[in-house]
Amino acid sequence: MPTEIDARDLHYRDLNRLLRARIEEGEREFILRNVNGQRYIAAGVSADIRIDLYGTPGLDLGAFMRGPEIVVHGNAQDGAGNTMDEGKIVIHGMAGDVVGYAMRGGKIHVYSDVGYRVGIHMKAYMDKVPVIVIGGKAGDFLGEYMAGGIIILLGMFSRYPERPIAGIYLGTGMHGGTIYIRGRVSEHQLGLGLKPHEITDQDEALLRKHLAEYCADFNLDLEEIMKEPFTKVEPYTHRPYGKLYAY
Repeated sequence: MPTEIDARDLHYRDLNRLLRARIEEGEREFILRNVNGQRYIAAGVSADIRIDLYGTPGLDLGAFMRGPEIVVHGNAQDGAGNTMDEGKIVIHGMAGDVVGYAMRGGKIHVYSDVGYRVGIHMKAYMDKVPVIVIGGKAGDFLGEYMAGGIIILLGMFSRYPERPIAGIYLGTGMHGGTIYIRGRVSEHQLGLGLKPHEITDQDEALLRKHLAEYCADFNLDLEEIMKEPFTKVEPYTHRPYGKLYAY
């Protein structure tokens, strides 16, 4: 049976101390109820655990974590998955700014929209390839300074149908990684030197692999998602601003 913790009126330090104590005692499944803005939940945790979280977690959910699976039955605030190394965060609503900042591994699945500067400074190393899948739309600077990893933007489950699928300065400073967008994106939205490309058969296979897991998390139809062609955005060089510097 999962261990249930009522977070109502708990300071974020007290909630995190209680959670860590239960992990030290060997508990591996948790249900957190009445979460209301508590920060740093599961930050730095390396254990193989699952947390079902009901409410709205605060900043830096799962920051620096290695291994946990966190399922948010609601929205999440800024910084979810900050510098996470392994594990998975599933958000059944919207998420804020700088989601997945400097991710080095693991996965973040967001059902609906995200804010600004999501996926910036993402990195990949050897067999670690971080992945962010966004079911809705994204704000400006998506994938800024990406050095590796994959961002998939669907634009399907947004609360803002009047907005473009992504904001401006998409991929600004990218020198690694790939952004896949369901549908089309205007070149004026892209960072300097980037161009949209058609996907290859290899790209489609990769998309199907990651989106199959995303669909399983949210009970969605993969074939419905794949009906629309995808656009690929990736850097043409690993030093996009090399000519601006003397050395």
